Amino acid sequence: MLTGKTIFITGATSGFGLACARLFIKNGAHVVATGRREERLAELKKELGENLHTLTLDVRDQKAVEAAVKNLPAAFANVDILINNAGLALGLASFEELPLDQIQQMIGTNISGVMYCTHALLPQMVSRGGGHIVNLGSIAGTYPYPGGNVYGATKAFLAQFSLNLRSDLNGKNVRVTNIEPGMCETEFSVVRFEGDKNKADNVYAGMTPLSADDIANTIFWCITQPAHVNINRVEIMPTQQAFSPFAVSRK
Repeated sequence: MLTGKTIFITGATSGFGLACARLFIKNGAHVVATGRREERLAELKKELGENLHTLTLDVRDQKAVEAAVKNLPAAFANVDILINNAGLALGLASFEELPLDQIQQMIGTNISGVMYCTHALLPQMVSRGGGHIVNLGSIAGTYPYPGGNVYGATKAFLAQFSLNLRSDLNGKNVRVTNIEPGMCETEFSVVRFEGDKNKADNVYAGMTPLSADDIANTIFWCITQPAHVNINRVEIMPTQQAFSPFAVSRK
């Protein structure tokens, strides 16, 4: 279903990005997989073969993003779909206790990285008269929780950016989708808790979270809709996750 399509995926060395790369290659796409962990990209290249092009890339580096897009091999140069997947949460500290370097890393990856990649690839989509930008948001961009301060704000930014991008691109035949997952067991919580696997495992104790494949399948559905159909946003949660009453501080 994706034969002839070239898909650029950021953060493809684990989680959603890795699951997307595997699914899209299986369905005939050419995939550009980017990430910071060169050894994982090498393993992925061995697994997925000639229809995969890998790039060691930190999306926070604007010049590196621009150079990477400019120097794509001919077989991968015309990108049809951008999956802005690279992102992270760090810690659960109250904002006044959150280290500035963690704030900067979340903003740099979750916001600036999306801006740089979109700005580098969108012009070619507009000039060709077709394309699709898929942003990986989160339910944290809609529903607050203690310790979700900066992470949630970055995902709220993505939600609004996606909607505004749709307005900019009206009439240009470029689609935009924001995917907003709830609890999903990937390396997300391991990164959030700085490699503490026990803490990460406790997040999902006693329940069945979403998987990376669930999100990859959702993205696949969005990008394979007929050209006249744009899925604006998808909020997806595990069945065992729902909503709680408002928090009240009582004296």
